[in-house]
Amino acid sequence: LARADGYRNFCNKLWNASRFVLMNTEGVAAAHGAPQPQTDAERWILAQLDRTCAEAAQQFADYRFDLLAQTLYEFAWNQFCDWFVELAKPALNGSDAAAADSTRHTLLYVLDALLRLLHPLIPFVTEELWQQIAGKRGCEGSIMLQRYPQAGEVDVTAFTQADADVEWLKGIVSALRRIRSELGVSPAKRVTLLVRGGD
Repeated sequence: LARADGYRNFCNKLWNASRFVLMNTEGVAAAHGAPQPQTDAERWILAQLDRTCAEAAQQFADYRFDLLAQTLYEFAWNQFCDWFVELAKPALNGSDAAAADSTRHTLLYVLDALLRLLHPLIPFVTEELWQQIAGKRGCEGSIMLQRYPQAGEVDVTAFTQADADVEWLKGIVSALRRIRSELGVSPAKRVTLLVRGGD
């Protein structure tokens, strides 16, 4: 029963992230091709997607469907839904129109790839969600007729520094959340932060 609850929660998380992407790309013309990222958050998620595609291909080749499910779960829940959706908000709500447009394109691109990656494991939910974004991506038909994502579709070789910077930021935020929890400090309470040995 707990495992079924976990699967339900995962599908809900994916559904809510898809709704966020659709709401923030409403009325936006379809963006074709690979993104040309303007922000470090975009570069980071594209590097994460590339690694996930490579791992998925290896796990399919090894018939390790358990590891495939774990890899895709980690990418979907932690990297895309928990981090990138939050990291995208400053660009979407900021004054830099190029960054906002680029972030919208990247949100759609990564969600499209994520749904195609997940489709063999959760076909009905991914088909329903993909049909909602297909028009924005200029696609037709069923998700099952789309090409499975592969590593190397976006050249991420120049994204190494952005990848490291976002991982550093994630580490800082996670440490602060842990300390707040351990000390019983309310998330709503503002605290002074002193950073030593970093910029």
